[in-house]
Amino acid sequence: MKNVAVVGASGAVGERMIRLLEEREFPLASIKFLASERSAGKTVTFRGEKHTVRKLEKGEFEGVDIVLSSTPGGVSLEWSPIAAAAGAVVVDNSSAFRMDPTVPLVVPEVNPQDVAKNRGIIANPNCSTIQMVVALKPLHDAFKVKRVVVSTYQSASGAGQKGIDEYEAQARAFGRGEPVPSPAKFAHPIFNNCLPHIDDFLPNGYTKEEIKMVNETRKILGDDSIDVVPTCVRVPVSYSHSESILVETESPVSADAARALWAKAPGVTVVDDPTAKRYPLAASAEGRDDVFVGRIRNDLKNPNALLFWCVSDNLRKGAATNAVQIAEVLLKLEPARA
Repeated sequence: MKNVAVVGASGAVGERMIRLLEEREFPLASIKFLASERSAGKTVTFRGEKHTVRKLEKGEFEGVDIVLSSTPGGVSLEWSPIAAAAGAVVVDNSSAFRMDPTVPLVVPEVNPQDVAKNRGIIANPNCSTIQMVVALKPLHDAFKVKRVVVSTYQSASGAGQKGIDEYEAQARAFGRGEPVPSPAKFAHPIFNNCLPHIDDFLPNGYTKEEIKMVNETRKILGDDSIDVVPTCVRVPVSYSHSESILVETESPVSADAARALWAKAPGVTVVDDPTAKRYPLAASAEGRDDVFVGRIRNDLKNPNALLFWCVSDNLRKGAATNAVQIAEVLLKLEPARA
């Protein structure tokens, strides 16, 4: 049994972490819900009881074993070390610590052993990276991945509640025959549009989101030699990210061999029957925890290359589910406080 605190409890990911703790029947000695001063005082219902969201303050971490945190990076940089210094292990969903060499970056289906290396903080990877590495892991183990070319189709919810609100407001205005409201969260209107722009652009022409996929993939798979070539795109979908992936391997890989590996892989569901129009869909993945793969096919000329389509709910497996799964790994490692 663990004493748990959820930080960022009023946000889109925080709310799903709370629901997942219920769904997965996480063994709790106690739980508290923390957020910024703006959200403090709100109530959340957990296991049939109402709880008041409390203001994020230093004393709130005393006696806490595990912190599930989903806040902006700057807030995490300040508060996650405070929680760790109080004796908790923080599962941090921000980008603040992902590339810190002293902080494990974990996807439980891929590198659960790294949880034991924590010094009080464990980083939860980027949503687009998580689903990709879950799919890549069986291929890397069997054939050694050398190069990945990925184009993402990322939902509005990847930009948080403000992204969802902006997309839905624009869609409602269009439906009423009114002018689409000017964008605030995105650089351009997201409704009826695709934006090849997620996070800030860097001098090399890539965005920060794209570079996250490069660096995080290598760290999670433990192989700096993997070449990752990403293009990240925001699309007018509420939930679930989709990815078109071309993977090149050291040894020949067939579509049938990949299907067989994925059929046995933890956290992966194969949906691959094009003749029956069955393939992974963003709408079908919403509210589910698996990574779905389909449209599995060989490169037309390169026997060491495979193409597939990969879909997952970005707020669940891409964030909240992965964090709770990390906490479940911690259950096996950390004794509860007396």
